Amino acid sequence: MGKFEFGVSLWHPTSGTDWTAKCRRAEELGYEHLTVPDHLGPGRPAPFPALAAAAAVTEQVKVGTLVSNVPFYNLALFARDVATTNKLTDGRFELGLGAGHMKHEFDDAGLPWRNAADRIAYLTEGLAELRTRVADEGGMPRLLIAGNSDGVLRLAAEQADIVGFAGLRQERGRPPGTFVLDNAEALDERVAYFRTLAGAREVNYNMLIQRVVVTDDRREAATQWHAETEERTAASIAEVLEAPQLLFGTVDEMVAQLVNRRERYGFSYFTVFEPMMETFAPVVAELRGR
Repeated sequence: MGKFEFGVSLWHPTSGTDWTAKCRRAEELGYEHLTVPDHLGPGRPAPFPALAAAAAVTEQVKVGTLVSNVPFYNLALFARDVATTNKLTDGRFELGLGAGHMKHEFDDAGLPWRNAADRIAYLTEGLAELRTRVADEGGMPRLLIAGNSDGVLRLAAEQADIVGFAGLRQERGRPPGTFVLDNAEALDERVAYFRTLAGAREVNYNMLIQRVVVTDDRREAATQWHAETEERTAASIAEVLEAPQLLFGTVDEMVAQLVNRRERYGFSYFTVFEPMMETFAPVVAELRGR
């Protein structure tokens, strides 16, 4: 069982000065990982230049994608970006890979939208080609593979240094990118499935936290989440309170929740989104390195 590590997913730099301040503040707060998602839209940065800039203005923090949407890319050009970013960050780069899930982004980019099986196949083939292309460019950086499907978890079990869980799944009958939470028992199943495939391989387990609320009333915070999500993401308030992707409570209560999630699932590396960076910092201070 690994020691606790924490990351923050950053986006929306308004300027170089703003980006520098965010990255330095994250490191100052004790986050060991700075990640950038790979999305299209206003304020969404290109991951690789943003990460190179982040590494240039910080001292020790690791920088990485969470995650690169591999089906977006021509693989030769993607490999060039990976190799260059790995060199410019002096070995602090962690490459996160995923199969993509937002159809509207592919539409916006004029790219074909493939079914899930074909996207996973492209990810699998792309990883093999990537390894070949970067072999003479310093080799592969540390690799994170994130997803929820059997195919992506199988690939992670075979090749990843870090497996990423968001605990979300596509809602049946809804447009692509409409998600529901995996409840505690569903995540038990996904983690158990991964473990049967990974065997004795040493892999770090990452959980992407969807919300952090510091409160003396956990149930009220869970009720608010349930209402905001139109009661679609979970079957009950009790299920929301037990969801591994959500943190509600006092700092001490959240510390206890994360200790429990490490014991139950093996999660020791937790990532929060940028708006939660300051809110979550007291938990980081309590648990980092324990």
